Amino acid sequence: MCFDAWMERIEPTIDLGGQVALVTGASSGLGRRFALVLAANGARVVATARRLDRLDDLAKEIADTGGTCLPMQLDVTDADQIAQAVATAEDVAGPVQILVNNAGIPDAQYATKMPLELIDQVLDTNLRAPFLLSCEVARRLIELELPGRIVNISSIGGFHYAGGGAALYSISKAGVNRLTEALAVEWSRFGINVNAIAPGLFASEMSDGMMERMGDLTRVFPRRRIGQPENLDSTLLYLVSPASEMVTGTVVKVDDGQGPR
Repeated sequence: MCFDAWMERIEPTIDLGGQVALVTGASSGLGRRFALVLAANGARVVATARRLDRLDDLAKEIADTGGTCLPMQLDVTDADQIAQAVATAEDVAGPVQILVNNAGIPDAQYATKMPLELIDQVLDTNLRAPFLLSCEVARRLIELELPGRIVNISSIGGFHYAGGGAALYSISKAGVNRLTEALAVEWSRFGINVNAIAPGLFASEMSDGMMERMGDLTRVFPRRRIGQPENLDSTLLYLVSPASEMVTGTVVKVDDGQGPR
């Protein structure tokens, strides 16, 4: 399904007016959808990724539908860029009260075959970056005495690994789950909720690559299908809305029954 069709289906359900939402990995896939949904519901979106040309296209699409989007190039493995991105977002749009830590990469290799460079890249992108970004945003919110919502994008792979490569990806996402739980405890007294979404296999550039390498993965799924990005809209909006005020430190599985129970 093309993004134009997805955009037509986005109906505002909550009022995020006046709030700034920073989304990482927003140039494609789930991150792009998250940015569109948050903007459609009134948030001023700061869309970050390495591919600035794609972010410019996203910003134009959001602007054409009456929303606000600031495209910002960001390599989440660079700690200095992370700090600067949050500072710039605050200077231009206002304090970041919604953070969606979406950027992530797979490894698709057996643990003993991985070069050190790839190990560092996976851990820096999938685990270190969400920690640093969350801390940078939370530090500023605490100083300003403002509440916030942090949503980390984990994976069903953080709960289950069946072998076949990508062990480190599974490990990194399990770390994201624990990061979510621990930071939720530390920041709850400041009104900062930290939760995570653990998707199963969803349509994205990452899943396209997996299907090319491994064949039709849906043959082992109960419903023989993969998720579409719009299937995460309601979960994301719930976690950033007043309705989830009492929910923090929770990892919501959205996997269509794909994972083991």
